[in-house]
Amino acid sequence: MAIYTIGDLHLSFNENKPMSVFGENWEGYEEKVKENWISLVKENDLVVLPGDFSWSMYLKDTYKDFEYLNSLPGKKLLLKGNHDYWWSTVNSMRNYIKENQFKDIDFIYNNAYEFENKIIVGTRGWSFGEDTESKKMIQREVARLELSIKNGIENYGEDKEIIAFLHYPPIINQNIQNNEINEFIKMLKKYDIKKCYYGHLHSTAIKDAVEGEHFGIDFQLVSADAIQFHLKKVEL
Repeated sequence: MAIYTIGDLHLSFNENKPMSVFGENWEGYEEKVKENWISLVKENDLVVLPGDFSWSMYLKDTYKDFEYLNSLPGKKLLLKGNHDYWWSTVNSMRNYIKENQFKDIDFIYNNAYEFENKIIVGTRGWSFGEDTESKKMIQREVARLELSIKNGIENYGEDKEIIAFLHYPPIINQNIQNNEINEFIKMLKKYDIKKCYYGHLHSTAIKDAVEGEHFGIDFQLVSADAIQFHLKKVEL
């Protein structure tokens, strides 16, 4: 069994928000993703989607987007992104999935998910800024990340590898230039997490992504257009 990931699908089957306005590469991307997904993923595999899944404003309007996801093989695990305004409580979302008879779809929100001998954790994250509000939000998201990690350890044991997923980048070029370990990196290192996947960056912002091993952690950008709408396999 394998783990794959792809972020920022920005599905809009119920909304008039075509992603093609952000570039020609987004033309027909839903089919590109679907074709690649079906070619790779088996029913017992896991696909993690770290944020910005649907443009819908309300959970009740996400039906067609989840229907698309439900049609694809594998287990699917979603995190919240900055555009997932439809996101609600875990219980509400799980009830919605159950009521609509969608299968093998679940959510990470202050909790963790066990797959094989791995623990999947994560949170939305936040953009780095010097203003008080940004610092406050970062502290909150770091706390949410630790809640997710602790939930995984408490429920699934301390002997399993933990793999982290965030929506916002948990590391920026400034951290590398200044040899600065920010709060997200500190939290990942505290629990000896060595793999972290994130999304959020699109178009020209992709060039600003920090990838590869830094501070003992392998960071990878997996927003859909950054990986050419092909799922990325998580190296186990």
